[in-house]
Amino acid sequence: MDLGGLLAVIVGVLGWVAIGAALRVTRVLAAEDARPLNSVLMYVALPALVFTAVWRAEPDPAFAMLPVIAWMVVLVGLALAWALARLLRLEGPTAGAFIMVAVFGNTGYVGYPVAQALLGDAGLVRAIFSDVFGNTAAVISVGTLIASHYGAHDVKVNPLREIVTFPPFIALAAALALHSVPIPDLLISWLDALGKIVVPLIMISMGLTLKPRALGGHLGRATVVVAVKLVALPLVALGLGSLLLADVASVRIAVLEAGVPTMMLLMIMGERFKLDTDFIASAILVTMMGAVLAIPLMQLLIG
Repeated sequence: MDLGGLLAVIVGVLGWVAIGAALRVTRVLAAEDARPLNSVLMYVALPALVFTAVWRAEPDPAFAMLPVIAWMVVLVGLALAWALARLLRLEGPTAGAFIMVAVFGNTGYVGYPVAQALLGDAGLVRAIFSDVFGNTAAVISVGTLIASHYGAHDVKVNPLREIVTFPPFIALAAALALHSVPIPDLLISWLDALGKIVVPLIMISMGLTLKPRALGGHLGRATVVVAVKLVALPLVALGLGSLLLADVASVRIAVLEAGVPTMMLLMIMGERFKLDTDFIASAILVTMMGAVLAIPLMQLLIG
């Protein structure tokens, strides 16, 4: 593992976040401008990245175990976060936000570039399978039900429809279906160019929406989230991966994906279901900063 290269990627990602924050502070852009950026990412750029990475990869049945482990980590995390929410006497929208931010991580927007820094394209493909079929499927299905239960809203949801209409899921399914079908180089190059905007654009969007001033009142709870999200869950993944995965590369990705910062998509879900979005933003900020140390340390534990 190239630890220096890994740290450089993480610091670079945080640098893009800083650009977004600077654009907001200087009033070149506003927090509301993140929404159209997120729409471009969700419906155009991210599906392009997923499609090209999976279409090029050689299918490996062993990849199927990565989403299984991701689901197991989510279930352990949900039980732990629910118990901690009860211990902290959190209720309603704040309890729902706490459970969500402690469990669901940025396995796509942060996980993809870091996985690629760790293992190249082999790491990226493993991360995609873990993300789309594991963490993202879990947050769209189980996470939607949790947000619906705790939120102060009247939104009706269908988790199955949420999954099958999720653009990266459609892109992954299309890439698997077309894996043996020749696709013109011009089209693949065009999709590659779209995929390259994913990481900087989402990080700039994150910088536009983060609220450092809101952190003060949530620091204690956010510290608990850091302990769960960046320490406990990757250790769970390490234990499961050591037992269930045949190669070290897959163990690295399982641990990485379990220990990435809190998921940005939760801000959108929080607004939709009327959860405590100030706390969600605080958890995203704190886990992003903590990940600079936590991710490399967890990778060093693997050897």
